[in-house]
Amino acid sequence: MRLLITAGPTREPIDPVRFLSNRSSGRMGYALAAAAHAAGHEVLLISGPVVIPAPSGVQLIRIETAREMYDAVRTHLPGCTAAIFSAAVADYRPAQAATQKIKKSATTLTLELERTEDILGSVRSTFGFTGFLVGFAAETENLIPHAQDKLQRKGCDLIVANDVSQSGIGFDSTENEVTLCLPGGHTIPLPRQSKTSIADELIQFISSRI
Repeated sequence: MRLLITAGPTREPIDPVRFLSNRSSGRMGYALAAAAHAAGHEVLLISGPVVIPAPSGVQLIRIETAREMYDAVRTHLPGCTAAIFSAAVADYRPAQAATQKIKKSATTLTLELERTEDILGSVRSTFGFTGFLVGFAAETENLIPHAQDKLQRKGCDLIVANDVSQSGIGFDSTENEVTLCLPGGHTIPLPRQSKTSIADELIQFISSRI
């Protein structure tokens, strides 16, 4: 099958030298891409800025902003059997990025922010994707209720939920502990292990559902 996978953070410019971003390392998405390729699948990886090397045998498209990721997904999603959205896309960006570096002068600085494109939420409604759809939910509270709500709102077949408030897993870590949330309120916990191992299990699970 052909898989589209998103990974890493996005960067939303404040001025030519500053940006809004988050702590995503991209390791989970890159592990998924490597696992899918190793399982014999064709993989398109759309990645925000990360410092890890791209998996061999994977088609890589690099982006910076949420808008660029939105456009890349819209362009490359047709023809895919499944799509896995593991990227940590910024929810907001500066409404107007400064064309020159903002100088440190005033005691405080106020930024007006606007919502970024809802990439996962557009996959069904706007892009018309009918394949197997997987989203991620990184939460700090009410993990399963938030993940199940996201599953329904975004039209996903699976949400991979993880509690990023826990030390040693999630962002900036080589390990993770996740819960697979499925329609009908069903959940499957995957215990703490390497992101590589979780990626292998996820690819096997997705393949079994298609």
